[in-house]
This record gives sequence, structure tokens and C-alpha cells, in this order.
Amino acid sequence: MLLVAIAWLYVVGMVAIVEATSRSGTLLGAAFTFAFYGVLPLAILGYLFFSPARRRVRRSAEALDPDQRGHAAGDAVATERKEL
Repeated sequence: MLLVAIAWLYVVGMVAIVEATSRSGTLLGAAFTFAFYGVLPLAILGYLFFSPARRRVRRSAEALDPDQRGHAAGDAVATERKEL
């Protein structure tokens, strides 16, 4: 998946360079081409592709700390200490 994403960005980058250097092309058009044909689709696909991994990480973190307060599990109230 990562190799395909890198190759797609390369191809879209080359298209954007050709558009920027052509007679009728502009830098703004090249930036839009790179953003809307390259970065945006890959961001959406990456979000969808890595959502199971994010869900797995979140569930494992909840299993370690179910109330998500960051303290050790045990009694909510500390035991009373007796003076000597």
C-alpha cells in the first residue's frame, strides 16, 4: 500500500510539474492538481485503510486503563495511615 501511495504521489507530482512549466499552465493550477489529485485522495484512502489499526490501538489502551484517568487500578480511596 505504501509503495503504491509513493508511486501515485510521484506521478501526480510529475503532472503538476508539467502543468506548472507549460505555456498555458500556472503554479496555482499545479498546486491544485497536486492537492486534489494527489494529497486529498491519499489522505482519504489512508484514513480508511488505517482505521482498523487505530481501533485496535484504542481498544488495547482501554483494556489497560478502562476508566482512562491514568492512575493505577485499585481502591479509589487511599487507606488510612495509623500514627505510631
